[in-house]
Parts: sequence; structure tokens; C-alpha cells
Amino acid sequence: MSKAKQPANQRSLVYYCECFSNIKVYKSQTKGDALNKPILLLSIIDLITQYLITDNRITMSNELIDTFKKYWEVLASSTCKGSDFALPFFHLKNDNGKFWHLKYSSGYDGGRPQTIPKLKEDVDYAYLDDELFDLIQDEISRQILIDALVSAWLPSEDNTIEKFLTINENFQDITLKLDKNIKSSNLDVNHRQSLRKSVIRNAFFRKAIVSIYGYKCAFCGLKVTKKINQNIVDGAHIKPFSQFYDSKINNGIALCKNHHWAFDRGWFAVDEQYKIIVSHDLEEVSPNAKPMKDFHGETILLPNTEQYFPELEALQWHRENIFKSR
Repeated sequence: MSKAKQPANQRSLVYYCECFSNIKVYKSQTKGDALNKPILLLSIIDLITQYLITDNRITMSNELIDTFKKYWEVLASSTCKGSDFALPFFHLKNDNGKFWHLKYSSGYDGGRPQTIPKLKEDVDYAYLDDELFDLIQDEISRQILIDALVSAWLPSEDNTIEKFLTINENFQDITLKLDKNIKSSNLDVNHRQSLRKSVIRNAFFRKAIVSIYGYKCAFCGLKVTKKINQNIVDGAHIKPFSQFYDSKINNGIALCKNHHWAFDRGWFAVDEQYKIIVSHDLEEVSPNAKPMKDFHGETILLPNTEQYFPELEALQWHRENIFKSR
């Protein structure tokens, strides 16, 4: 059976990743791909993660419209107009997979609403397949779905490392600008906090970091990828984001799942010569892999470009505050 015609009760994470990767977007030779639908989905995923959308009834709320516009500012190249939200909200129902549905108002008489007021008049709310809504609430599945959107559409012209780096910098810049305005309104404060916590921002940091490391773990060199835009390597913060709100590239390092976990808990560190320091008191049984202690003194894998190397000050902070030598 074709996946495009798969019954709803058989739909899986892989199915929805393929749906996200095959969204219908308007393509222009002069302006590039219209990213309205991917950005709308990213905005909805973000609000579900923040519990601002708590059930499977997605309304044209101020939070959703504002989130869509803010992500548009960071991810797209043109100024967002009101219709940029109304059209994808309405037309996403026509995409392959039919995972987006509309509950029309009693007064809807057909036609295509092209403004937000008209959309609110014609549509009570949208809703996702129940299976997809449940997947978005699961942390691991949500990350895979976001990665599917990011890899397929953002950047839209070609997925070059430079473009991912630029988008990551845009997220960092807009957060810093908002932080400087201490006397900002409550809306600005809330938005600043949402950007700090944003799973979308995390996705672009992760994509930028693993890209400059060639999808390899800087500790052990492991590289494993899967066709639905998954890989075994994480983009790890050297100084914790929750404490420093720093997603600059030089505060990042690519690590596989095991070594990311070990790095965050101080089982190993990196010195000023980029050599690995492993805690002395590890007891390991690694019959099919090289033990962590055998990496002691080896140089980590570094990006090809020196400007992306981990910041020495960040590595020093990690050694002094996280690393446990014994």
C-alpha cells in the first residue's frame, strides 16, 4: 500500500516525516520557495511544546500569529504580511497525507479566505491527525519531526552549512536584542523567554553544529545516519544554555548520544590544546568498542575552519565547573 494512502490508524513517525518533507510549497525562480507552510508547522510545534496549545484544536490565536511572524523574521527573507499566515493555515489541508484538517464555521459559504479576519470568520479551528498530535508531544519524536522540516525546507534553496550558521546567528542576535531591553513590555519578556526555550532554535543550533563537524562525534568519530533525517550525533552546548543562553557556534561541540551524556556530567573534558581529559575513576567494560579511558590525551575532531573551533574560555569553564577528575 502506498504511504500516501496509508490508513490513519497505521500512520507512523516515518510517514509524517515524509509528509513534512513533501509539503506543497509555491516555488518562484526569483524569490525561492514560499516557506509559509513549514514555518506555520514549526510555530504550532513550538506552541504545543510550551503548552500554549493543549488540545488538538488549533485556533488563530494571537500567540500563534505572533510566533509565526517572529519565526518568519528569522527564517525567511521577506517581510511577513497578514495573508502570509491565512493562506498556509487554509491551504495546508490540501497537502498529501491529509494530516491537517479544518472545522469550518456555520457561516462558511465556500471560497478561499485570504486575510486573518476572514479566516477567523470562516474557520473555527484546525486539527491534526490524532497520531501526529501525540507524536509532537513526545520529545524524541518531536525532535525528529522538526529535523524533517528543517532538513527539507530550511534553508530552502540548498542546505549549505553557511545558511544554517546564519540562521543560528539570527536566533542568537534576536534573543540578545530582546535581552538588552530590560524595561520591555510583558509581551516582549514572554517572547524572549519563548525564544530561549524554543525547540526550533535548538533544532537550528543542532543542525549547524553537526554540519560543521561532518555529522561525526568530536570525541570518538562515530557517524551514523538514517534516511528520515536522523543522525546519532547531537549539537551539545559546552556552557549550559539554560544558564548562559549562548547558542553561538563556538559554544557548541558535536557529540554522539553516549559522549554527550558523559560530557554534560563531567566524565571527560577538553583542555586548551583540544586534547581529551578522561576522569580517572571510570570502570568500563567495552567488549565491542574502544573504552573512554583509551581516548585520554587524544585530540578531539575539530571543524575544518578554525573560526568554528570550540571557544577555549567555554572549555575552561566546563573543566572548572563540570568536569570531575575523580
